[in-house]
Amino acid sequence: MKIKTTLAVIALTLAPSLALAEGGCAFGKARMESASQCAIGQVFDAATQSCVTPANS
Repeated sequence: MKIKTTLAVIALTLAPSLALAEGGCAFGKARMESASQCAIGQVFDAATQSCVTPANS
């Protein structure tokens, strides 16, 4: 019984820190939504916040 209680306490103690390690609810969400709206063959440019055709190198 003591082991189960200890494991439950550890899990509840670590849960908030693991959730914060993800970066919050909206972290990266705008970038992913914007990138998914680009047409086929285009990429999302973070500097201009728009879809652009990649330059061939």
